[in-house]
Amino acid sequence: MLTDLPNLLTMSRIAAIPLLVVLVALREPAADLAACVLFSTAAITDYFDGRVARSRHQQSDLGRMLDPIADKLLVGAALMMLVGQGRLSTWGLYPAIVIMLREILVSGLREYLAAIRIGLPVTPLAKWKTGFQMGALGTLLAGDSTARLVHLPFIPVTAIGEVMLWVAAALTLWTGWDYLTAGVRHASGPRTGTLPKRQLP
Repeated sequence: MLTDLPNLLTMSRIAAIPLLVVLVALREPAADLAACVLFSTAAITDYFDGRVARSRHQQSDLGRMLDPIADKLLVGAALMMLVGQGRLSTWGLYPAIVIMLREILVSGLREYLAAIRIGLPVTPLAKWKTGFQMGALGTLLAGDSTARLVHLPFIPVTAIGEVMLWVAAALTLWTGWDYLTAGVRHASGPRTGTLPKRQLP
């Protein structure tokens, strides 16, 4: 049900997006810090909604549908605001493009594979990718203005965030390639109805 705690946690990520957009648009140090905290809190719910669902036996098709949608909306909104507000350097733009394209690719492949009743379980590598991605975006939302706000101007917050974004992009390419090869294999081969035993991210 939509009112189950895991689904409420998932929905909270979607509900946080308008406020996140407003905070980033303000371009104020305090607002940047608040955006970082809001995004990080929303990202943490991605871990807890699945954990709570399993512990309470509240796993559902609705939750499985909403969870990746909430993740992609949150990540997409953060990336677009960072780019639109000029908060990324030229070099930081490239991993952002890679991450956005991968999200679109995976969405399309998931839709196709779901139609032939094939799922793609999450692997530890994909969890590392998500961790670096969320950490990078939270750091970039904080930005150098937050470092100055807390009297730590010598910490290159934006540079650290962009390095993390590059790591996330590399992991994104790796896991995205696994998705793509799985989709192509099933699109061009006989319909067996099952994936190889290897789990894909």
